[in-house]
Amino acid sequence: MRPYTAILSARFRALLQYRAAAVAGLATQLFWGLIRMMIFMAFYENATSDVPMNLEQVIAYVWLGQAFILLVPFRVDADLAAMVRSGNVAYELLRPVDLYNFWYSRAIATRVAPTLMRSIPIIIIATIAGWIHWPGLSSLSAGLACIAGAVLLGSSIAVVMSITLFWTISGMGINWITSWFGFIFSGMVLPLPLFPDWFQSVLNFLPFRGLIDLPFRMLTGHIPPERVLYILAHQLAWTVAIILFGRWLLSRAVKHLVVQGG
Repeated sequence: MRPYTAILSARFRALLQYRAAAVAGLATQLFWGLIRMMIFMAFYENATSDVPMNLEQVIAYVWLGQAFILLVPFRVDADLAAMVRSGNVAYELLRPVDLYNFWYSRAIATRVAPTLMRSIPIIIIATIAGWIHWPGLSSLSAGLACIAGAVLLGSSIAVVMSITLFWTISGMGINWITSWFGFIFSGMVLPLPLFPDWFQSVLNFLPFRGLIDLPFRMLTGHIPPERVLYILAHQLAWTVAIILFGRWLLSRAVKHLVVQGG
């Protein structure tokens, strides 16, 4: 266990050094958050039928999305991609550790460190501005537990993305596919309750809902805290399934890996 906590800590501290990138990202997220908020305000002003979420919940949902956008894995680990292209990934195979657990620990740090640097200022600004109205303590605690589940789920998806580099090398294709699916079906582009009723069964089944939609609806009070166990079960079930798939995929990749050069 010690090597994995060590790589998580080292990766976490390394990512905290990118403060200028966090400030730039903060400005970008605030800009797009204002645009998205105005779009939804215009939508609700002209809505002609009942909407599953009220405007206050949707605005809070938007700003939580801007704060926690990096929970969605939309690109492969750049360092691992460079290792695969250069052949230095062979050194990863020589480490006396479980390679999947090693990469999973990296993925967790990659989700958490940048998210902390961006989310805290955005949440403070959005709360002071009145864009986020927090629910009771029980809903807040349940929502934070769901955020932790989202980190585990997003990290498992990120590791599978990195493993595909053994076949694709560049990673551009999996970046496009996963970011497209992740942003749309997680609720980052549009809150999932606003999708048509006939599509809700598909959205409920897919793992992406556990990244954004379910935690955010818990934090906005749209989902009662009594349903937290159902949400955590959904997140953990998909996390375990994706981890098992990732381990199987990694074992196949290692068996057929050929490193050229010297």
